[in-house]
Amino acid sequence: MYNKVEICGVNTATLKVLSESEKMRLLKLTKEGDTAAREELVNGNLRLVLSVIQRFTQRGENLDDLFQVGCIGLIKSIDNFDISQNVRFSTYAVPMIIGEIRRYLRDNNAIRISRSMRDTAYRAMQTKEALTNQNMREPTVEEIAKALELPREDVVLALEAIVEPVSLYEPVYADSGDTIYVMDQVGDTNDDRTWLDEIALKEAIRGLGEREKKILNLRFFKGMTQIEVSAEIGISQAQVSRLEKGALDKIKNQL
Repeated sequence: MYNKVEICGVNTATLKVLSESEKMRLLKLTKEGDTAAREELVNGNLRLVLSVIQRFTQRGENLDDLFQVGCIGLIKSIDNFDISQNVRFSTYAVPMIIGEIRRYLRDNNAIRISRSMRDTAYRAMQTKEALTNQNMREPTVEEIAKALELPREDVVLALEAIVEPVSLYEPVYADSGDTIYVMDQVGDTNDDRTWLDEIALKEAIRGLGEREKKILNLRFFKGMTQIEVSAEIGISQAQVSRLEKGALDKIKNQL
């Protein structure tokens, strides 16, 4: 990342790095209203912003945009940092920068997702990273769900909900002028078997009780957690879980 020179017009190869004592000196001056010290403090911590946005590079977002948002988080951390606390500035700033970037990614998602599902997804991602570092391997969905004390289905739905949508016209391969798009690799599912499966599924759902239908609708179409569903219809989470499992078992048996 540090070899990149053109990020928002900033020459990353010549960025200054401040020592901890320099940061504290500049922070004290900033609190006294010294705007020059504040600007020097921002410039002296741009490498910190760059190190943070590296963890978001796999999302396909524009690095310039993430860098600018990260700088907003940096400025907020400078303005809100309490110099009387025995805490390193970077320890305080990194979560602020990450939080600002995550808010930007949530607010700019092409598909609107419920706040509770987004929170579950980001908790699952944090847990996945922690378990990977702990066990030196990528954890299973079951392990993530167990660590979060959530049903496996909630974790799967939440993680799938925040996956960025891909255009059918997104090129996946190009050679000698012949471009293959995503739509070229999507199979045609409009056959008789697909229609029969869809009809069978509708018939299976039609045979459920009204409360079971409502629970499935809230859980899988509106993206609510079992806790949210229990509050919505006035029963315990354990009852929601039991009714949901029973409804899914009925559908599976009928299919």
